[in-house]
Amino acid sequence: MALLLSISEIGGYPDFSSLYQEFGYQTLSAKSVRKAISSMKKQAPAVIVAEFNFQSDFRDRTSNLETLLATLQGQYPQCKVIVLYEKEFAPAFARLQESYPIDCALSFPVNSGDMRSALEQINQKGAH
Repeated sequence: MALLLSISEIGGYPDFSSLYQEFGYQTLSAKSVRKAISSMKKQAPAVIVAEFNFQSDFRDRTSNLETLLATLQGQYPQCKVIVLYEKEFAPAFARLQESYPIDCALSFPVNSGDMRSALEQINQKGAH
C-alpha cells in the first residue's frame, strides 16, 4: 500500500484521512516539516500533502516547504506533492513553484471535493 504523508503545521481544514484511504493510501501525519523528513527516512511516501506557510522573516527562504521540497527533489523525485495555500500568498507561492515541482495546488478553503479532484489528478500522473 502506498504511503500518503500529510503535514499539518497550522491546519484549519478538514481531516482528509478517510478520503486518502478511499484512494488506497496508508496515511501518516506529521505536525512539522522536520518530523515529516524524519519519518520519510523510515518509509518513502508516494504522495505528500502539505501547507505553504509564507514567512517573510526567513532570511534564506520564503516558506516551510523549501527544505521539504529540496529533500524530495534529491532523494524522492517520484513523490507527488499537493500543496494547500492561502490566496493572499499566491505571489510567494508562485515563486516557490518556479523552483520546485508541485503536482497540484489548492487554495484555501479546501473541501473534500477539491481534495478528491487533486487525488484523481495525482493518480493520473501515476502516484501508485
